[in-house]
Amino acid sequence: MEVLGLSPLAANATNRVGTMTQSLAGSYAFYRKGKLNVGRSKLYLFFTTVGAIIGVIVSIKISNEAFKEVFRYLMILMLVVILVNPKRWLRETDIDFVLSRWWSIPLSLAIGFYGGFIQMGMGVFFLVIMVLIARYSLVDANAVKLAVVAIYTILAVAIYHFQGLIDWKFGLLMAVGQTVGAYFTANYAAQSERANVWAHRILVVVVVAAIVQLFFG
Repeated sequence: MEVLGLSPLAANATNRVGTMTQSLAGSYAFYRKGKLNVGRSKLYLFFTTVGAIIGVIVSIKISNEAFKEVFRYLMILMLVVILVNPKRWLRETDIDFVLSRWWSIPLSLAIGFYGGFIQMGMGVFFLVIMVLIARYSLVDANAVKLAVVAIYTILAVAIYHFQGLIDWKFGLLMAVGQTVGAYFTANYAAQSERANVWAHRILVVVVVAAIVQLFFG
């Protein structure tokens, strides 16, 4: 918006191109390394996608600018959640735990709607749900997150394209860097013994950087 002079809606739409390609590359890398369990995560994949499609349709008709003020304070809340008792973020996936559908379906729909509507910060919120509530490891949660985002962003890009909202030149330029980075990072995360530790540290850095940008940028 600020550098290229795109409208809020066009910026939101253009940003989805890189998001789509990096999510496809990252989820493919995790799947190859056996870190993406589609069967165990199919409910999250399906209902998050449903929520996201609704969010995309709503985003075309309603500006999300007003929400950005609220988003700043949500990120501070997320930082507190991430920093309190960090051991919760370093555990392995509890394969015997199955979250009740009374929780998993509405949570998936809600986070999907948010991702489809604005995308900004969706990954952080999704990881909080998957790690702290669904009891996935941080690495496995990232794999599911990328797969979910890849699926619904393909649909989002199609919708935005037919609405004429995507600046494809800039969107594809961003996509090149994002895709390469996502693929190699996912490969590293899938095979490193300290992947959860580094993923948690990077998550803290990303959220702090977002807060600084939102309040002082």
